[in-house]
Amino acid sequence: MEFTAKQIAEFVQGRVEGDENATVNTFAKIEEGVTGAISFLSNPKYTHYIYETKSSVVLINEDVVLEKPVSATLIRVKNAYECVARLLQLYESMKPKKTGIDEKASISSKATIGKDVYIGPFAVIGDGAVIGDGTQIYPHTVIGDGVTVGERCLLYPNVTIYQGCKLGNNVTIHAGSVIGADGFGFAPNTEGYDKIPQIGIVIIEDNVEIGANTCIDRSTMGQTIIHQGVKLDNLIQVAHNCEIGENTVMSAQAGMAGSTKIGAWCMVGGQAGFAGHIQVADKTFVGAQCGVIKNTKGNGETLIGSPAMEPKMFFKAKAIYPKLPDMYRQIAALQKEIDELKKK
Repeated sequence: MEFTAKQIAEFVQGRVEGDENATVNTFAKIEEGVTGAISFLSNPKYTHYIYETKSSVVLINEDVVLEKPVSATLIRVKNAYECVARLLQLYESMKPKKTGIDEKASISSKATIGKDVYIGPFAVIGDGAVIGDGTQIYPHTVIGDGVTVGERCLLYPNVTIYQGCKLGNNVTIHAGSVIGADGFGFAPNTEGYDKIPQIGIVIIEDNVEIGANTCIDRSTMGQTIIHQGVKLDNLIQVAHNCEIGENTVMSAQAGMAGSTKIGAWCMVGGQAGFAGHIQVADKTFVGAQCGVIKNTKGNGETLIGSPAMEPKMFFKAKAIYPKLPDMYRQIAALQKEIDELKKK
């Protein structure tokens, strides 16, 4: 499909500078622009590309001051990054959606399938499962017995939803993810370990997106809960009885031990780890590779390092760290002098 700069500006409530009839039919990064593409500029580090980009239209923030003319038509907006996200969502929504049930799918006669559902080949739908209207289930995905999947969900290939788990509406789960596997529960005995049955479920609320190969374990009892609006990256581990508050985002390879609760609107960097049975307050920022081992203080706190600490303290400690070998030698020399004085 093709759109003019004027049409795009009306959609994003922006202002056109240049040819309002310039047309675009694809997206491109500003440094890889081609004729007929729309790009965006939000990071000042990329400003120099705007003078040479071949993109026909560029979204740009209102307050950006350019040093020389550009050939592209500009659309000035309050937040270029936010606007390109809206345009990409519009573009994605216009793609034709798959519908129909493939003859190679295995669907229990006891399952309930909604309207306009797509179920791909070799997908499996168990006894008592409920699939909501407009949901798409791609090949080799397994929906266990008694699972509820809401409306307009998108489950990519090889997703596994274990028995009894519940998904809300507009949930997207990417390939290879496992929802509802047993939590890691074992009781030591004299001969080894007794498995503790995990009889709870996982609940995923509306508008959640879960990246590829992420695992969310079922609870020992009760529920592991992912609240509405949460966005989880690839390769994340959420253990049994954990809870993630609404609109929290978490980057790849983060891990949560059992019964940890993360608040709403938190941001978690890649490879961050959380000890079990702790609480992280709303709006906490947890840096990459951070190790959180105790309850956080309150809203808006920023933590980095392992064990986690406030940035000011972390950087003070980090500055001292390279000096430790010299300090150790100095202390050893002082100790030697003290020992010699004691002998005298």
